[in-house]
Amino acid sequence: MKKQAISSTRRQVLRAGGATLGVGALAQFSVLDAFAQKATVTRNPLRIPPVVSPVISNDFPAGLSLTCAPATVDLGGSRLSNVLAYNGTFPGPTILAKSGDRATIALHNGLNEHTITHWHGMHVDSANDGGPLISIIPGQTYNYSFPIIQRACLNWYHPHPHHLTGKQVNLGLAGAFILRDDEEDALNLPSGRYEVPLIIRDASVDKNGNLIYNPTASGFTGKFPLVNGTRDPKLTVDKGDYRLRVLNGSNARVFRIALSNGAPFTVIGNDGGLLEAPATVSQIELGMGERLDLLVNFSGLTAGASVMLRCLDARWDLLQFVGTGVTGVAYSLPNRPLSTIERLVGPTVPTRTFSFDGMSRINGQTYDMNRFDFQVNHGVTERWRFTTGGNAPHPVHVHGASFQVVSRTGGRGVVFPWERAWKDTVLLNDQEVVDVLIRFDAYRGDYVIHCHQLEHEDHGMMSNFRVV
Repeated sequence: MKKQAISSTRRQVLRAGGATLGVGALAQFSVLDAFAQKATVTRNPLRIPPVVSPVISNDFPAGLSLTCAPATVDLGGSRLSNVLAYNGTFPGPTILAKSGDRATIALHNGLNEHTITHWHGMHVDSANDGGPLISIIPGQTYNYSFPIIQRACLNWYHPHPHHLTGKQVNLGLAGAFILRDDEEDALNLPSGRYEVPLIIRDASVDKNGNLIYNPTASGFTGKFPLVNGTRDPKLTVDKGDYRLRVLNGSNARVFRIALSNGAPFTVIGNDGGLLEAPATVSQIELGMGERLDLLVNFSGLTAGASVMLRCLDARWDLLQFVGTGVTGVAYSLPNRPLSTIERLVGPTVPTRTFSFDGMSRINGQTYDMNRFDFQVNHGVTERWRFTTGGNAPHPVHVHGASFQVVSRTGGRGVVFPWERAWKDTVLLNDQEVVDVLIRFDAYRGDYVIHCHQLEHEDHGMMSNFRVV
């Protein structure tokens, strides 16, 4: 049975800024509340990563310095864990920049193995992309310098060394990279403490409480969730509107998220930034590497009342929102388009087809760092078709450009509201064919396309290509 993407039965709990989560709504029992009864869980305050700038300034005279190295962190409730971390924080600091800025970042390798950092979703030249063709050895530094040439969006950063990406990401190396621009600023969206990054992933620990990476042949699936590196997290919320910036930072787990009372989300953006118009959905299926920009309204949540953000497939409570009873910020979306999206126009038949086969091949070939499989003409719109020979999910990620999803046939059979506008990662399930339109108009150079199920990527489900 296909999942219903848009809820029409709970529209009564909406207001202009998002889903209103009041006591009356909480009293409505739904299938989303049919989770197994659990013992009382002690909730820990949600960690909010520190915000840093990559721009040279008086506060950052050399730009941003990032060191990836072992660290010990508190997962919540004084549960200490050995992890890999950027600048000692888990997740890494949130990088914040604006369109037109120049990012200057020095990456220092404090690991005992080679690494490199990729700016997932950023439009940068191949020397700054941080893909698998470049890596640095322990003790070495790699210097990045690139202009911010794209619209406001939530991107992220993580390691991308061949054969080691899954391990290094799973053990803690990841962080958010938020971009602003004038178009988004004009919307006056909830900000400050009312804008919350949520990096959702799964994890497992050993008998000493340390993160462990123990993938199976089909990928790593952890035994419990983390949000912003926090076990069993809670976030106190005022009576008003919040902007939730959500990233699926897991290696191999798709999250189907919903609120425990069945109230809908208001989706205003995805990987590539704002949608043209907001979309109202009650459940969202979020593949690895995909991002969401959501508005949720807590104006009806009284002091001490709570609602859960859940993963329906894993039957996990991800994050508890607890009301303070304090009046917060009321926000209403403008009665106009959120953004103007240039619609790509390209061929109606596929220019290229990529078959994601098994757990290690694209079009029958495993990755070879010295082999380039195709060339793309700069500035030309192409239609790429993604198919699979099994072992999905395969979240398909393209470096160097964003794309527009134009069709999905078979399987779930629709392009979902959160997949419209610009994307850089799209979820491909078994029995599905997904078509996208893509145009590389920023840089010429060397890039990769790969499955963002990180164990698939590490085992060879990746391909080099060149934009000429």
